[in-house]
Amino acid sequence: MSRPLLTLVASLALLAAAPQAVMAAEKPAAAVAAAPKPAKRYTIEQFMATVNIGGASFSADESRILFHSNESGIFNVYAMPVGGGKPVQLTNSKTDSHYAVGYFPKDDRFLYTRDQAGNELNHLYVRELDGSERDLTPGEKLKARFVDWNGDETAFYVATNERDPKFFDLYRYDAKTYARTLVFKNEGGWQGMDISRDGRWLALGKTNTTADSDVHLADLKSGEIKHITKHQGVAQYSAQEFDPQSRELLMTSNDGGEFTRVVAYEMATGKTREVEKADWDVVYSYYSRDGRHRVTGVNADASIALRLYRDGQPIALPKLPGGEVRGVAFSRSGKRMAFYVNGDRSPSNLFVADVGTNAAPRQLTQSLSKDIDPAELVDASIVRFKSFDGMVIPSVYLQPKEASPTHKVPAIVFVHGGPGGQTMRGYSALMQYFANNGYAVLGINNRGSSGYGKTFFTADDGKHGREPLWDCIEAKTYLASTGVIDPERIGIVGGSYGGYMVLSAMAFRPEAFKVGIDIFGVANWIRTLESIPPYWEAQRAALYQEIGDPVKDRDFLMATSPLFHAKEIRKPLMVIQGANDPRVIKAESDDIVAAVKKNNVPVDYLVFDDEGHGFSKKKNQIEGNRRMVEFLDKYLKPGLGQPAK
Repeated sequence: MSRPLLTLVASLALLAAAPQAVMAAEKPAAAVAAAPKPAKRYTIEQFMATVNIGGASFSADESRILFHSNESGIFNVYAMPVGGGKPVQLTNSKTDSHYAVGYFPKDDRFLYTRDQAGNELNHLYVRELDGSERDLTPGEKLKARFVDWNGDETAFYVATNERDPKFFDLYRYDAKTYARTLVFKNEGGWQGMDISRDGRWLALGKTNTTADSDVHLADLKSGEIKHITKHQGVAQYSAQEFDPQSRELLMTSNDGGEFTRVVAYEMATGKTREVEKADWDVVYSYYSRDGRHRVTGVNADASIALRLYRDGQPIALPKLPGGEVRGVAFSRSGKRMAFYVNGDRSPSNLFVADVGTNAAPRQLTQSLSKDIDPAELVDASIVRFKSFDGMVIPSVYLQPKEASPTHKVPAIVFVHGGPGGQTMRGYSALMQYFANNGYAVLGINNRGSSGYGKTFFTADDGKHGREPLWDCIEAKTYLASTGVIDPERIGIVGGSYGGYMVLSAMAFRPEAFKVGIDIFGVANWIRTLESIPPYWEAQRAALYQEIGDPVKDRDFLMATSPLFHAKEIRKPLMVIQGANDPRVIKAESDDIVAAVKKNNVPVDYLVFDDEGHGFSKKKNQIEGNRRMVEFLDKYLKPGLGQPAK
């Protein structure tokens, strides 16, 4: 399976800021040191002058790298020489973001993808040698994704849901003519398709619940489909990639344990063997095109730790200042390697290294805004606290430089999306912007978050709006224990499922937080579950099992949907929504805003007409982030140093 280069978060030394603050608070007043100097304040425009980049694909002659960047204000596709130089912009969109897929193996054509104003109906495009664009997946309501090249790279595979909006079929495209052939008609509700390089084997995913899944193997020569991951109890199996010889299928699985490991299924014998494991979840493993290298990512305590192998033996990754290596992509010959380096105070930068030499890696990009001194930003630390029932809740914590026992600061509990997502370390412009404006940020990984084992992941099933929310409430106690947080000035912010948690906190525990910011969050579970995109059909039953069935569990869903309890919301609320969001539709935000306004509660509602579930345009990110800080300043900072009203 061809994988885009992943821009992931960094793993840096943990800080002890919070314990130090507690010790300082215990000293007599006369012995307390002067308050730390505040960081230099930066505008949101300065923060957003930082460039976000992603993807990495070597050209056929391995002299250039293809990637995407939002330098123009919106994501476009760029190329730059491996020796460095100015990037060349290859697409010139002013409206919809373009994301690089990769160069063709034998010439300078390249594939890329885009949707329409955030509706997530991505098409696959080719940029021809003459500069013209061709939509390889035309149609109004379909969604398409690139899968992989075949073994001799004369063709590539694409999955689309054009035949049936609920399921994705697999097509083979000729690399010269783009003539296509149906390879697999998906009538079984399969998810994910990984095809072997010889074109014979197809790995098919089957979601049973959000915590239980299987892999089936289709023999495209005989037509047989075989269940290869039969198991007892709850276990996840996920196909990763076939080996270059098309003899084995790599999978990740937590069958028989808490954490996922890498296993390999051999097609000839039907036997499965263990390949690799860690003390945390192994989240992916894939091969270089020449087959000599394998890259594995381990989700190690909210950071992705990479492992690199050559000919089956571990080799060291480059060590560079400012962060850790995140994601690796090899040239087709295996002689060159591209990767990103990302840190808490440094956004991802693209590097290239010559494999097997002692030459230093070459940094190709400088992503951080030239106006920002990284020394004025803050490092993250991993902290843990016990929740109401003793369960330990891991979190990512950012503390502003001026925080001290004599200068206590307001704080934000930041809730990730999902359910089942995870807040991780690494550069976050939004979190750094909060911290730069004097807010401590606790990125909580409440029960149900991924990355901490099977038991923790399933601890929120059927409990949304209750126990996971109570973890967020308990986070206030932890923040107060640092000795540098004003416990009366704590707000809650979150997006998607995190937005639901914000609304739940405001409705079900209205006394807990002084302010809430809901970013495209669910207000009414019944409507959201009934209006999920058709291409989520294969996981519909799993969603119902975790959250509730809109028919069978209607009373429960009404009890846990903030919209039906909006009369209890008494604290200032901000809501941000993309008009084209296909996951959490705009009606969710419209309704909660209208309901809360009836309470004579301050509500700030911001809608972006050209965005969906997430905001890709810099102008909108600038507006949204600025408005959030203005909202927080208005309701959390007045009279700072005195009791909050």
